[in-house]
Amino acid sequence: MKIVFATGNGGKLREASEILGEGFELVTLAQAGITEEIPETGKTLRANSIQKAEYVWNKCGMACFADDTGLEVDALGGAPGVHTARYAGDDKDFNRNMDRLLQEMQIVETEASMAVAVGLKVRKISRRARFKSVITLIIDGEKHIFEGVLEGTIARERSGNGGFGYDPVFIPDEFPGQTLADISEEQKNSISHRGKALRAMAAYLASL
Repeated sequence: MKIVFATGNGGKLREASEILGEGFELVTLAQAGITEEIPETGKTLRANSIQKAEYVWNKCGMACFADDTGLEVDALGGAPGVHTARYAGDDKDFNRNMDRLLQEMQIVETEASMAVAVGLKVRKISRRARFKSVITLIIDGEKHIFEGVLEGTIARERSGNGGFGYDPVFIPDEFPGQTLADISEEQKNSISHRGKALRAMAAYLASL
């Protein structure tokens, strides 16, 4: 089955291909004739996922799916959230995104320490965070939504050479002391937020 994946991210394409397995031929946006940037103006991950999938469906009329993924950090009030890819600017530079994230975590923790030093009671700063993925699949014009969540914490510094995006600064609960960039691609796929959503979509497709 040919299906368009609304992404230009090679890491995402590889992950989706491995999880969906044989029987599915992933078509890139360029192969589907879509070279322009797809709008992402929703205020939630779900809204952005739907918007991107509908855009691709309206453009080429092929079975397609789109995901929107966000990193939610408790100490930052849920940020970066829907701004995850553009946290440090519209160029989607994840090195700069990670720099900003680590800097803001340091600022929050420093402010809390200063408050404690002057006698104020301040709740301990949590480094808890989670990745959330929402996938919208459109087949024959009908939308189907699948979600996945990965819980963990934000590391104090980057570690590892694998993965992509914020992987070097995210420590999943399943692998204490290791970031997503430290573990193997197979290990990451087995626990990842996007992997969970993709497996739910694959199960649905298999049931058709």
